[in-house]
Amino acid sequence: MNIVFYITFSLIILAVILSLVRFVKGPSSADRVVALDTMSIIATAAFALLALVFDRYIYIDVALIYAVLGFIGVIVIARYLEGAL
Repeated sequence: MNIVFYITFSLIILAVILSLVRFVKGPSSADRVVALDTMSIIATAAFALLALVFDRYIYIDVALIYAVLGFIGVIVIARYLEGAL
């Protein structure tokens, strides 16, 4: 289980780094919003992985709440960029 955890966590860190590069370097605001949403999804996956590794299933609830709040945040930012707010 340890080696699987390290490999998965390494891939999650790599995905966060790539998303962060897109967030900083993104040519438009829409690219930055998509990168932020991607980082939110990656964080949700990290919480689920932590729940599995530490055998603490409260992290699943945290991951679900974080995913819902991330989704609402992206919708609000997209509506703001569209000019609807």
